[in-house]
Amino acid sequence: MKVNIYYGGRGLIEDPTIYVINKIEEVLKELRVDVKRYNLFELKNNITTLPQSFKEVDGIVLAASVEWRGIGGLMQEFLDACWLYGDKEKISKLYMSPVVIATTYGEKEAMLDLKNAWELLGGLPCSGLSAYVEDSVDFEMNVAYTDIIEKKAENIYRTISQKKKSLPSSSYAIKQNLIKDSMNLTPQESEQLSKYVSDDIYVKKQKEDIEQLTNMFKDMLTKQGNKVEYEFVDEFVKRFVPQDNVEVTYAFHIEDKDRTLVLNINNSQLECKYEDCDNADVFARMNHDVLNNIVRGRSTFQRAFMTGEMAAKGNFNTLRLLDQMFPFE
Repeated sequence: MKVNIYYGGRGLIEDPTIYVINKIEEVLKELRVDVKRYNLFELKNNITTLPQSFKEVDGIVLAASVEWRGIGGLMQEFLDACWLYGDKEKISKLYMSPVVIATTYGEKEAMLDLKNAWELLGGLPCSGLSAYVEDSVDFEMNVAYTDIIEKKAENIYRTISQKKKSLPSSSYAIKQNLIKDSMNLTPQESEQLSKYVSDDIYVKKQKEDIEQLTNMFKDMLTKQGNKVEYEFVDEFVKRFVPQDNVEVTYAFHIEDKDRTLVLNINNSQLECKYEDCDNADVFARMNHDVLNNIVRGRSTFQRAFMTGEMAAKGNFNTLRLLDQMFPFE
């Protein structure tokens, strides 16, 4: 029988969790169990690949230290990796015993959190161990506590070796719904993906590629957007009726697009383009729909001005010339 122990604490000498899992490991080895320990604090860069260590394993022990609140970031990251990259078929046959030792409040809640997480993954939780430790030396020297830990280790062995069954849980139904929204990968694909994610060079290269693609698409959208800069220009050019002795500049600020269409007219010459303009003879403000209605012949500049759809300042005699030079109706 093979059992892996995953320790999610910080590896501090005074952490009582280390003492507990050492005792569990001793008992399991006496029972001829092949035990291997993984210290997550030493494997920070490879946590995403650890679910692949479930191969050929009959059970696991998840050991967490509660120093402030909850199971800690490393253990949570490991459980996330199990969800994203773990072989769900293998996990469904894998027993898990939670071990939570707290130096502050919350050991029972943390143990329940581990149990619920493993059930959501589809695994088989078995009896665990939780305790509050105020003084690690007193805890380790207490013979009664040591006896309890050893008995728990024996129970873990019996549960895994005898493959004891448990009653069904509602977590299974929730898991089925969650899986529908997750990636449907084969175990081989999950293993390969977990290796890619743990490879810093690969991840960095992927980020660079994504950034490059993002910039490329931005450029493409910008080029498409440039077409918008020609909106209305052709209509004004086609409908332009030159007037004698007229030199004037009109600026139409389209407020909801925050763009300004400028008409420079010099007798029979018309220059129409989008640009900033501070020296127009007539400066008008309107929204896109108003200008669109004028260009489509559904309204006129004079009508838009009279109804308040267009605000204008400058020479009003020059403003009246607009409908003569651009008869869209």
